[in-house]
Amino acid sequence: MDPPVNQMSARRACVIGSPIAHSRSPLIHGYWLQTLGIPGSYDKIEVKPGELAEFFASMAEKGFVGCNVTVPHKEEALKLAQRRTARAEEFGAANTIWIENGEIWADNTDSHGYEMSLDQEAPGWDTARRALVLGAGGASRAIIAALLRRGVERIDCVNRSVERAEALAALFGSKVHAARFEEAPVLMKDADLLVNTTALGMRGKDPLVLPLETLKTDALVSDIVYVPLETDLLREAKARGHRIVGGLGMLLHQAVPGFVHWFGATPSVTPELRAILEDDVRKAGG
Repeated sequence: MDPPVNQMSARRACVIGSPIAHSRSPLIHGYWLQTLGIPGSYDKIEVKPGELAEFFASMAEKGFVGCNVTVPHKEEALKLAQRRTARAEEFGAANTIWIENGEIWADNTDSHGYEMSLDQEAPGWDTARRALVLGAGGASRAIIAALLRRGVERIDCVNRSVERAEALAALFGSKVHAARFEEAPVLMKDADLLVNTTALGMRGKDPLVLPLETLKTDALVSDIVYVPLETDLLREAKARGHRIVGGLGMLLHQAVPGFVHWFGATPSVTPELRAILEDDVRKAGG
């Protein structure tokens, strides 16, 4: 059992990846450490490809109790961990690492983060019975799992490489159906929820070209991209009167479980914290 917060010595955690300079995780965890009065620190560390095993081996010696993992290390982190949660195994990748009884544990909190962000920003969203998911990468796997867990009865997953969508359909079973990206306008007609899990529309990436004329007027539109805060997809959806949810909430909520493991307290995603993140994204041109 973890000691009471006020009796803990200062703990260290970090986020690792390559590149890592853009990461906003230190803002999130630094805010929680300060507002909760917990002695500790959270840094960002560049760990290049090929260096992850060495970092894990020296993590405890360097004083770290755990870390977040971002690209390109999520799959390798899962393989290197000695213990894995069921959802990390299911998603085939890890984004949260902690040391427990001398062993490295791996978890994937993306699914939790997405689910909690919708709960907070679009209450009642889980009345949706049919969803259209754009993309078939690691993020889509976590999001599909969240949607199925909350009662969505059919998910159409479209991807430019339909084979990747078919792999997800095979993984999740009969409620998930694969289709080509070009079929999205037709599939939109019956969707209660539209989710973009791709990087299309992110600042510096190709735009997401997807007219929304066929989307049901009461459908919810969600985009996991958070730079910019409001993507072209969300802007068009809002103009049409749809409820929208951006990607910042997912980033914030996926951070909570790791903080609990490292620092022994459960933080809150507050309006003040969101405002700090939004301001930082805007200053960076988002």
